Amino acid sequence: MHKAREFVSSHSRRFALFADKETMPLSNITHLIIDMDGVLYHGDRAMPMLPEFFTFLCERSIRFILATNNSTRTPQEYADKLARMGVQVSPAEVLHSGQAAARFLAREYPKGTRVHVFGMPSLKQALTDEGFVLADDDVQLVVASMDREITYEKLKRATLLIRGGARFIATNLDPTNPSEEGLIPGTGSMIVALEAASGVKPQAIGKPEPIMYQLAMDQMGARPETTAAIGDRVDTDILGGKRAGLITICVLSGSSDRAEAEALETDMIFDDIAHLLETWRREEGAA
Repeated sequence: MHKAREFVSSHSRRFALFADKETMPLSNITHLIIDMDGVLYHGDRAMPMLPEFFTFLCERSIRFILATNNSTRTPQEYADKLARMGVQVSPAEVLHSGQAAARFLAREYPKGTRVHVFGMPSLKQALTDEGFVLADDDVQLVVASMDREITYEKLKRATLLIRGGARFIATNLDPTNPSEEGLIPGTGSMIVALEAASGVKPQAIGKPEPIMYQLAMDQMGARPETTAAIGDRVDTDILGGKRAGLITICVLSGSSDRAEAEALETDMIFDDIAHLLETWRREEGAA
């Protein structure tokens, strides 16, 4: 993999080039694992050239999975949101951290295993889809994520179950989520409360752990050397991609800045997906 270097065009637009021009890393990519919030949109505001980006992928048969740590929506709800922005994707092309946790645990536990969920209905659906039984007592697992209706009673119940011996699983540890208002509390802020109360450190499944990327690649039949992870957050998207052995692409339209991306030796850095699309097209034209 090659690190990106940059030049300023006559229009003062920055484009990413690569150390070995003949290799053309973008043209070698056959599969993508794409973060959503901060990459494809901010809240309900689509990023520039969002529909054109997906049209480009479709025309070149580049398969993708939209992988997000945010498990507060179902895959269908994510697909519906993108449809309102002019992009048609299948729910099967969406993978959130709750689904990743459910699929990971389904490899270790039989159907019918009792699980307590600290989280939203979308997380409960992901677990029941894999054959788990939701319960509030006598459980083997506590799976925790973002709960926008958090109460003391919910915190107490999950804490007591973990202290009673249930395995503690966190969908992710993101302390904040990007929004149109700015950075707001994320799953990690709630996991910290449960960890402090129970005295137990959870096993995290979502990014930057490589599990989500491996599940996404398995689903697509992809190979790491021709798969790129696109994200806006260096400490989750990019780090997770590196741990999974993928090409890493950071867009600067969300949480992390250029210095952070360069510090982690991100393979390619772009202003946003419109910049990425422009560069990809230019490389094709130069081939």
